[in-house]
Amino acid sequence: MDETGMLLEMKNITKTFPGVKALDKVNLQIKQREIHALVGENGAGKSTLMKIVSGVYPHGTYTGEIIFEGQVCAFPDIQHSEKAGIAIIHQELALSPYLSIAENIFLGHERAKYQVINWDKTRKDALVYMKRLGLHEDPNTPVNTLGVGKQQIVEIAKALAKDVKLLILDEPTAALNEKDSENLLQLLRELKNQHGIASVLISHKLNEVSAVADRITILRDGKTIETIAVAGDSGAISEERIIRGMVGREITDRFPPRNNPRGDVLLEVKNWTVHHPEQVERKMLDQVNLYIRAGEVVGLAGLMGAGRTELAMSLFGKYYGRNISGQVCIAGKEVNLNSIPKAIEYGLAYVTEDRKEYGLVLIEDIKQNMVLSKLKKIAKHSVIEARKEIAEAETYRKKLNIKTPSILQLAGNLSGGNQQKVVLAKWIFSDPRILILDEPTRGIDVGAKYEIYTIINMLAAAGMACLLISSEMPEVIGMSDRIYVLSEGRITGELAGKTATQEAILRHIIQS
Repeated sequence: MDETGMLLEMKNITKTFPGVKALDKVNLQIKQREIHALVGENGAGKSTLMKIVSGVYPHGTYTGEIIFEGQVCAFPDIQHSEKAGIAIIHQELALSPYLSIAENIFLGHERAKYQVINWDKTRKDALVYMKRLGLHEDPNTPVNTLGVGKQQIVEIAKALAKDVKLLILDEPTAALNEKDSENLLQLLRELKNQHGIASVLISHKLNEVSAVADRITILRDGKTIETIAVAGDSGAISEERIIRGMVGREITDRFPPRNNPRGDVLLEVKNWTVHHPEQVERKMLDQVNLYIRAGEVVGLAGLMGAGRTELAMSLFGKYYGRNISGQVCIAGKEVNLNSIPKAIEYGLAYVTEDRKEYGLVLIEDIKQNMVLSKLKKIAKHSVIEARKEIAEAETYRKKLNIKTPSILQLAGNLSGGNQQKVVLAKWIFSDPRILILDEPTRGIDVGAKYEIYTIINMLAAAGMACLLISSEMPEVIGMSDRIYVLSEGRITGELAGKTATQEAILRHIIQS
């Protein structure tokens, strides 16, 4: 144990990718028994720094020094960092979905003798870690039957089973609802207070950072800006203070103003009812009615499982659900959106909540991703015209301020905020009249969020009708002209955006 009280020191860490210096002499110190937050805009270098300390990027691919528990370390791979007591939990969970909780906890270091697994010991030991973390499931339960919140706990149990001393969590609450997020943060506090485990929390949710962290290190453009104590002599640190460090300037208003005129009703949904695709007797949406005018941003609020994404996907070419009934009218005319090409033809676009899985082809370049929604615009006799493709991609790169050295950059190499802009560009390219945005700012920083909000306002000002789905109530309130509240598949309230409050939204959810 280091007598200085430092668990981890990273000194002058520099990491370069082709054409990009991701980290430039970054310094970081993590104390024993502390929760340390690492914040910064997308592309600031947070995940890269943690991939270095956890051995994902091995020694020799970077310069600088790592000191863990007073010893200089040169990890050649993840196994060596785990053996030292460092575990990283990525945003995309590394669980085997069809294996049980117990099997996942000990995956790679099985309870075995002479290469024969002792299943009684596996289940017994798994129960010890599960009990410690408050996970009251049968250890034989397949992890794909668990919610995302409980899957996160299984990941932490895996780390504890490896005698972790430093737990690194990369955007652990990005896909969690408010209750699961609070449970996870409380778990980090308990690991610190009861077991002496230090944590590094990478998060864009600054309210969570302020609530749980002891200290915060801010990165900007691959450099260490400062490390600050959350509670100092002047009291708790404000989110505005953190944002100023992240973006290098004040952001006085989180949501850009919008005052464009509203036009006629562009989208109207009447008595929309959708059944579960497998459990056909179960209604996911029940008699939903809503409308959106041209130039209007309408928010859709509700808890996880309320049916928000199901509504978006069922409207977009009936991509989700069975026994769908009801009417969809566009500009006053009833239409049949029975396929995704048909939905696109009628002017609908859907920005999915999972940009990596459904929004982008990560192994293709930006240029190809941008034009996917309407290839016939750049084709002649079914052959893509390369010059047109390049010209269109360059136009949208500049228009949406996508930060990339080239439109030939692979989509998978972009930061989250820039990936989201590419998804928006793809759908704007299809010339939509109605844009459905499902969690458009999930997992991106406050500066990139502001840019996304500005793009949404620009589209509304051009006469587009926008449906904004978000789990962040301040975002729904700050961006919406009107708000529908969805609870258990039903619309339970309609509020004016300017006068809506979180309490009013929750009241409509609870009273359903």
